[in-house]
Amino acid sequence: MNNIEIIIGDITELDVDAIVNAANQSLLGGGGVDGAIHRKAGIELDLACKELCGCQVGEAKITLGYNLKAKHIIHTVAPKWFDVRINNKEELLKNCYSNSYKLAKENNLKTIAFPCLGAGIYQVPIDISAKISIDEAIKNSDSFDKIYLVCFKENDYSIYNQYLNNLRNLLL
Repeated sequence: MNNIEIIIGDITELDVDAIVNAANQSLLGGGGVDGAIHRKAGIELDLACKELCGCQVGEAKITLGYNLKAKHIIHTVAPKWFDVRINNKEELLKNCYSNSYKLAKENNLKTIAFPCLGAGIYQVPIDISAKISIDEAIKNSDSFDKIYLVCFKENDYSIYNQYLNNLRNLLL
């Protein structure tokens, strides 16, 4: 658990084996983290994502990092929390993390960074985001040298840190 670090920052600036993209189902770019990753990675990412033919909610796909410092980008699609037709939102969000970790392991990646998946326009509540993100990081921590959980907002960072610190205190 000591290799899990919560930070505030711009995920597109991290020099890691993989960053995880909070993508939409088309994988062709959008707003928020997705748009920032596509803009910085360059046109090669757009071309590679077209070849992937989209991604289902909870699944994950991988590309190179192109113009980013990160060597790879793992694209995953979180559930839209406001969509009343989706009943298993927490399970689908957990799958985003577990499938991203699985892809990273299959590609022998040792450092990985996640944004707060779905916590932007898809409206995943930040407390649920923190719990699932940190629980999945702990489950997978033995397979990675470093796991970064990257928050964009100070409030998100505080909630993530509070949850992780509470878990650490329970283990003492």
